[in-house]
Amino acid sequence: MNIKTEIKDLTPAEYQLFRKLVYKKSGINLGDEKMQLLKSRLGRQMRQGGFHAYRAYYDHVVNDQTGSELSALLDAISTNTTHLFREQSHFDFLKKTIHQWADDPKWCNENTTLRIWSAGCSSGEEPYSIAMVVHDALKTHTNIQPRILATDLSTQMLRKAKLGQFQPHRVGTVPSTLGKRYLRKVDGENESMLQVIPELSRLITFSRFNLMTPTFPFRFGFHMIFCRNVMIYFDRPTQTALVERYAKHLIPGGYLLIGHSESLNSIEHPLTYVEPTIYRKK
Repeated sequence: MNIKTEIKDLTPAEYQLFRKLVYKKSGINLGDEKMQLLKSRLGRQMRQGGFHAYRAYYDHVVNDQTGSELSALLDAISTNTTHLFREQSHFDFLKKTIHQWADDPKWCNENTTLRIWSAGCSSGEEPYSIAMVVHDALKTHTNIQPRILATDLSTQMLRKAKLGQFQPHRVGTVPSTLGKRYLRKVDGENESMLQVIPELSRLITFSRFNLMTPTFPFRFGFHMIFCRNVMIYFDRPTQTALVERYAKHLIPGGYLLIGHSESLNSIEHPLTYVEPTIYRKK
């Protein structure tokens, strides 16, 4: 292994090869302006593997029958940073809606389990934020069992998410009452970290899942699906197909929440607009 490998510059033709591969396997649409991003994201893998040229690395990924090299490539492309309770209004809506459901005897008779999907959960900030709100809102409604599915394309991010540990700057947006109840200080490798309590972690199932899977394998419908700041990487046809699959797996009356930089205005979909970034299945 030669960490100091000199790498030949990425050519436009090579960039197009990677761009098509990434799109085919993940739905992520790298625009013409993302060439520099690709170079910076792949540099570490190439140096660790001793690759001098991007075409050689591309051929290695394509010819790897195990799929591990492709997974590492997609990890590098899709990795992003976030923080707990990002876009606070969504968690306010979640809290309000859960209280409405839990206080409705008819809803409770028909629903003993509350199912929420965090699609594109990254390093876990979103599902743990959801879990805090859900656990707190249902503390007097023990007859309703919450189940949170958290999925991501990146195995690297999922490993971090399962730890449930966050740097202090990632938790500054957590409401103080929830932070005191659900987070504990622990010693990290280089600094103090905040650890999610086990009661919260037990509500979440983490799993690798590719949103480009043509047919989702879920047996039960979801009351809410969070897919925030994920579809911005997809082109319009991919967004349309994905929202149709989400709608199919929402229960009637369930909600899809997208990021504040996203909108469904430009695509055909079967959901009803509720307020900016929130849509409901009739």
